[in-house]
Amino acid sequence: MKGCTERIYNGLIKENPTFVLMLGMCPTMAVTSSAMNALGMGLTTTAVLVMSNFVISAMRKMIPDKVRIPAYIVIVATLVTIVQLLLKAYIPSLDSALGIYIPLIVVNCIILGRAESYASKNPPLLSAFDGVGMGLGFTLGLTCIGIFRELLGSGTLFGTVQVIPEDYTISLFVMAPGAFFVLAFLIAAQNAYRNRKAKRAAAAGESGADEITAASAGELACGGNCASCFGAVCAENHGKLAESKGGART
Repeated sequence: MKGCTERIYNGLIKENPTFVLMLGMCPTMAVTSSAMNALGMGLTTTAVLVMSNFVISAMRKMIPDKVRIPAYIVIVATLVTIVQLLLKAYIPSLDSALGIYIPLIVVNCIILGRAESYASKNPPLLSAFDGVGMGLGFTLGLTCIGIFRELLGSGTLFGTVQVIPEDYTISLFVMAPGAFFVLAFLIAAQNAYRNRKAKRAAAAGESGADEITAASAGELACGGNCASCFGAVCAENHGKLAESKGGART
């Protein structure tokens, strides 16, 4: 169970597809003009990601190495078609709003990336939870961007509550450039938080038992600066940091 929760935490925080790995930028920029569309796109992608990870993991020993990518695409395309037909039947308004971006889930680099890097090498249950974590991380990223764009551009929240009077809104934020501005702001805020965290860790290390030597800090790929770490590199750095802390205590 610990491995399953770790996969969810990994997708939400450590390797968030939107804010850390910077994957799936096409739908991120296109469908986040409203929070509802962003949430719908994120949950749709999550459903496909969980099912594709599970199926690909279950069939990983039967798929020949030479045709694994075409096989993954066929599996993902089948699942996307099923999800799209369900949306057309039960949530036609969302299907209409997302339009072409639902079929484009087939070639979303998050889906194929997790299939190749994780699902094809791990058991079905862990792969499904990896899909849950990555999907929820993608949903979180899209929804955050959608909320900011909708509030600043239309003054509403999920298309229902008028939070900011229409006279004070900035229509630029519901247009294409607004997605880039909001994404840049959120990533800058995240990096500022990481910088403060790194400085606090460095200050704590200088104060006594938790001191990290300059030599051990130099071994880190980021030189001890967490703000420059991404994804698996960040995880490796924190592992080395923990080891050096343990060595300092002994």
